[in-house]
Amino acid sequence: MPLTTAFLSDHGLSPKHASYLAKHGWLLRLGRGAYMLPGDKLSKAACLNYIFSLSSNIHVGGKTALDWHGVRHNLVFKEIIELWSISPLKLPDWLTTEYPCRTQVTQIFDDALPLNYGLSPLHDNTDKVLVSTKERAVLELLSDAGKNASLELVNNLLENTRNLREDKLEVLFFHVNRIKVARLAYQLAEDLDLPWKELAKKHCLRLGGGKRWVAKTKTGERLDLRNG
Repeated sequence: MPLTTAFLSDHGLSPKHASYLAKHGWLLRLGRGAYMLPGDKLSKAACLNYIFSLSSNIHVGGKTALDWHGVRHNLVFKEIIELWSISPLKLPDWLTTEYPCRTQVTQIFDDALPLNYGLSPLHDNTDKVLVSTKERAVLELLSDAGKNASLELVNNLLENTRNLREDKLEVLFFHVNRIKVARLAYQLAEDLDLPWKELAKKHCLRLGGGKRWVAKTKTGERLDLRNG
């Protein structure tokens, strides 16, 4: 685990003492305010706990959350952990080198949605690490389509979302404030004949925005989304 100066202070080691121990090889300095024991390997769980100690308004979402819930298409060589935050968060290089992370502050829900709705800890994590439920992660993935996730990947992942809890999804859809998310949800749900396609259609119509919504994505793909 990364040993922060706050953690070391709680165990009787001042920052000056920690610096002395690092200078003489008893601790390994990772970066500003963080050390580890020589010979240790940083674990993903410990690094996630460290991230969540930096901010309470962050969670694991989108593609990563779906993967951790067992919804995946292809195994990747090196996982990039998708982190969603209310405000920008700069992660230290020593952490992202070991466990690559991507943070974003895209807000796809209105302010009326309770802050932690659709977030919960997984059974193999501590209570600090919040992860999107499958229902919330699907909407986050749709928001990411054409940015950090190809349309083909999004389509393949959504094929495995036939068992979403529609009561939870209804609440999330009600607070969606992005036309792209609602329209893409409806179009793909209808194309794949997903059980929640009528729910997606209802909120696609609710958001309105004209008959068609067209955009070119960062990946060069074209989004041409109909309204109901």
